[in-house]
Amino acid sequence: MPDLRRVGANPDFWYPVALSRSVRSGRVAATAFAGERIALYRGKSGTVYALEDRCAHRQVPLSLGVVEGETLRCCYHAWAYRGDGRISQIPYLSKGDGRPPRGVRGYPVREAYGLVFVFPGDPEKATGTALPELPAFGSARYKTMTFSRTVRCHYSFMHENLLDMNHQFLHRGVVGRLHPELLEYRTGARSVEARYLFTHAGGKRNRGAGLLAAEGVGGSDSADVMTIRTEYPYQTLDLVPENAERPAFRLWAAYVPEDAEQRRCHAYGLLMIEKPRVPGALHLAWPLIRRFTERVFAEDRMAVEAEQRAWEEQGEDRNHEVFPLILDVRDVLRANGVPLRPRTAAGGTAHGDGPVSALGHHPAGSGTSADPSAEPPGG
Repeated sequence: MPDLRRVGANPDFWYPVALSRSVRSGRVAATAFAGERIALYRGKSGTVYALEDRCAHRQVPLSLGVVEGETLRCCYHAWAYRGDGRISQIPYLSKGDGRPPRGVRGYPVREAYGLVFVFPGDPEKATGTALPELPAFGSARYKTMTFSRTVRCHYSFMHENLLDMNHQFLHRGVVGRLHPELLEYRTGARSVEARYLFTHAGGKRNRGAGLLAAEGVGGSDSADVMTIRTEYPYQTLDLVPENAERPAFRLWAAYVPEDAEQRRCHAYGLLMIEKPRVPGALHLAWPLIRRFTERVFAEDRMAVEAEQRAWEEQGEDRNHEVFPLILDVRDVLRANGVPLRPRTAAGGTAHGDGPVSALGHHPAGSGTSADPSAEPPGG
């Protein structure tokens, strides 16, 4: 089987590439997907556009440019681009003079859940591909905490880390001694879902952990059922406390590769926490929950980045995985991913000028922007 760490993320899905609040009106923000640099800008109407981050003239990043109405003007020679990437004006070029290029690539864009999503693959597939459905995000029963962090590892390590709850020893300093029991798991063509029973077996437990699990300030030794699902390319986690009717919290996560080799990804997470019956209690508990989740994430990041370093030192995947659940999710990630083409000495690819042609992406001006209304960020 191919080395999973050499399998790229399939671009034919909607991927978050920025927080909505980071793309301010009349401003430009730089982001990336799998080595493709992308310039995001919000026009006067409030619509967010996504363009290939290079001017077709002298290759200067458009993320350094200036927003004028719904157009983006390059900071160097003031070439103006529409939201679809086509050139609308070259100030010093008279009509009929020269042969100006069509422009740069424009990406389909949507905003939802306080995030900016782009469709890096075939733009003709964008309208037929749904965004993830997160009903808890807009529910009055839940409040959302948003996470956005770069992790120096292949995205597959993140999927494995969350699905394999046998690593709780890593978090013993914040959750005590947790005993996870795998109740069942199911595997499909694009998904793997696992259900665990969690029991607290002793040891000091961080107060934020108890508050997140809806155990109250005093805490309790309850048994919780946790359901974790990789539905390519996203991941979800629901925790339902003992005797509860609905999840105490729901997590949605996406791991977006940043560099062309996909050895670094940006983790976006939406943690939707059920509001307790006492008004204002969650607001008071928010800092404790935030500190707890940041500490757990920091420990996970330490582990997956160590795995990535070992892969780079050894030049291959020498993991001796024995857990059938993780073997299955690896198969799902392989089957739904795309091959990474080898890099040339000059930094391009064997069959193109860079990562755009390497992934078989489409020419300039082929994308569109959609849905100007942005939902508010979560937390």
